[in-house]
Amino acid sequence: MIADKKLFFKGFGLLTAFTTVLIIMFIPLFQEGNALNYMDNLYNSISKNSAYYIPGLQEENSTLQGTPVSMTLTLPTERRAEESVLLFENAGAVVTRTGADITLEGDIGLILAAALADADTMFHNRGAEIREKYGYGERQVLFNWWTALNKADMALKKQKMFKEAKFVGNVNQRAIECAFNFYEITPQKITDKIGIVVFSLVFYVIYTLWFGFSIMYLFEGWGMRLEH
Repeated sequence: MIADKKLFFKGFGLLTAFTTVLIIMFIPLFQEGNALNYMDNLYNSISKNSAYYIPGLQEENSTLQGTPVSMTLTLPTERRAEESVLLFENAGAVVTRTGADITLEGDIGLILAAALADADTMFHNRGAEIREKYGYGERQVLFNWWTALNKADMALKKQKMFKEAKFVGNVNQRAIECAFNFYEITPQKITDKIGIVVFSLVFYVIYTLWFGFSIMYLFEGWGMRLEH
């Protein structure tokens, strides 16, 4: 039995309208797809514009140039090891490979400069340059850099080169990962889309409350109430 028909149908009407708006949001009305895809792309593009750390890392890396390193890295597969050899050779390191293990000697500053240069190219969506440079997929190049630098981080720590290891980790997180995650996304300033951003945040709050009140009115209409 419905205890309060007015409250019940008020909640039912709100929930019906909520569902209608939800369905509309899944209709592909934009070039990117539906409204959720559009907002996801918008916030990704705004995030990318504020996540360009590479110039600062390149400047910091200049202090490491001239620092020799020697290490052996074990990659997940022989193919990944073979692909990674190209990365370090391009950075001027002397590299030998045995199965999935690569042994390298080189300048850590030059190695990281090469990694940062590739990350910068990818951050600016010029993946074709990376494919031409190494002869295989640009995303795989960055993934190989990420894997190899993770291994290098651990190897440097074992050699008590903690300063260098910390910076390698920073390069991986703030350059390689960012370039990989934001690849093919066009950056935008938040000020260019401030109207849409404000609308989306206000709409999110209102839409959340909308659902909450519709459920509350439905249950109160049924006669269900919270009591102390």
